[in-house]
Amino acid sequence: MAQTLQPDPQKAQTVDPRILRSRRMLMEALARLLTRKPWDEVSIQEIADEATLNRATFYLHYPDKNSLLQAMAAARFQELIDRRGLSFSGCEGGLRAIALGVCDYLAEAPGCPGELAKMPIEGSIIPVVEGIFREGGEGRTAVPGVDPELVATTAAWAIFGAARLWLQTQDRVSAEEMAGKIEALVMPIFQSVMPQALGVDVT
Repeated sequence: MAQTLQPDPQKAQTVDPRILRSRRMLMEALARLLTRKPWDEVSIQEIADEATLNRATFYLHYPDKNSLLQAMAAARFQELIDRRGLSFSGCEGGLRAIALGVCDYLAEAPGCPGELAKMPIEGSIIPVVEGIFREGGEGRTAVPGVDPELVATTAAWAIFGAARLWLQTQDRVSAEEMAGKIEALVMPIFQSVMPQALGVDVT
């Protein structure tokens, strides 16, 4: 799997504004292109042209188009999480909020559902969800022998996989209904390893 490129807010504050502007222009260009053509047909030259930058500038920021896609997906999904104020605490029903956030993000992502399956965005979304679970799990005691990292990863992959399958299903149920189904599937993962089931709080 390609190395995930995660935006670092602290580092972003020290990056030259011109660099941030170029990266934003490249992300926005890719997003526009994905509304017009399949991911496999988008070239680096087209991305650079759409962004009104040259090819050399593209390579100053990203080694390939997969890396740009990873960065774009990570930034946009993190914005959604921040906007909704999703955090992992101890409130019931919160796990559904995380699932709904993933469903909504995928539904709003550029490109049709069939094309989304070809785009390697899981490496951006899953680490964000894992981070939410890890942060919320701090200070909680797990069953002896259980690796909290493994629990967070398993739950994050389960949510993402179910949400992507939902998006690709014809005549699919609403995002809210699917989030409830995902919650019912994933909650037992936490219940089996924690003395008390974890939840997610929408602050």
